[in-house]
Amino acid sequence: MRIAPRLAALAAGLLLWAGQVAAQVQMVIPWPAGGGTDIIGRLIQPVFAETLGAQLIIRNVGGATGTIGTAEVARSKPDGLTLMLTSMAPIAVQPSFRSNLPYKAEDLAPVCLIAEAPLTLMTPKTTGLRSVADIAARAKASPGQLPYASGGVGGLGHLAMTGLTRALGIEMNHVPFRGSGDSVLAMQSGTVLMLAAEANLVAQYGMHAIAVFAERRSPDTPDAPTLRELGYDLVYPLWTGLFAPAGTPEPVLARIDAACAATLRTPSVVEGMTRASHPIRYLDRRAFGDYVRSEVVKYAELIRASGLKPGE
Repeated sequence: MRIAPRLAALAAGLLLWAGQVAAQVQMVIPWPAGGGTDIIGRLIQPVFAETLGAQLIIRNVGGATGTIGTAEVARSKPDGLTLMLTSMAPIAVQPSFRSNLPYKAEDLAPVCLIAEAPLTLMTPKTTGLRSVADIAARAKASPGQLPYASGGVGGLGHLAMTGLTRALGIEMNHVPFRGSGDSVLAMQSGTVLMLAAEANLVAQYGMHAIAVFAERRSPDTPDAPTLRELGYDLVYPLWTGLFAPAGTPEPVLARIDAACAATLRTPSVVEGMTRASHPIRYLDRRAFGDYVRSEVVKYAELIRASGLKPGE
């Protein structure tokens, strides 16, 4: 049992949050700039930094469906100076999807849930694709040719589209990118024709919302039906949360969690998140921990049932 390093981390953390040392906290976002997680990070950064009483630096470490940045955070010292803001894929999906990851979900300590949004199927308005029926018809006319984007192999968008193609009995061409921001740029250039991602991208980039993978329609895209309305039981919430390396002392986690809660109650943050179509959903570290564990189990079962392999 490594008592000395744990005591050292605890001491460093308590000193930090007591304001006895100058603090510079880095918040790693394991996705490229411009995607939904990055937008959330930039929205909360000023208030979160002020609430923490620390300088908060955002670092985008994208690649491999969020797993490169996540692995870096999992290896970091558990002293409260390194945090990670991420959507769910690197935590809830990738550990079951890839057997060679250098980390496990248990290597990250959940701190707080920040947002949860409906996964939205979207396309550029110039494609002529206006409905799920349009997608099915075009895919059947050219089996395996219709290209769709995702933010990475094994990400939520990839899993959702895999479920949709199987439900429709069609084949499409999956083109993975480093994140939703890169995927949207590819759609704008005409390289790919659709993407399942954050709802805020619809208005931000002038996309057409075809449908949502949710239990009910989104107020941001009220004309887009749920997949359930269309007869397909496909519900995949897209959540974003804050994590720290496992082993971070409980008093430090509690302080960060409290800062998270206060940040999400701040009117300017509420207004910004609403404007960006990122619905706030706060869970404290214990409730969020239970939620993360249930999500890991859910997607492990989905991956096993679908037979999806990392190369697909």
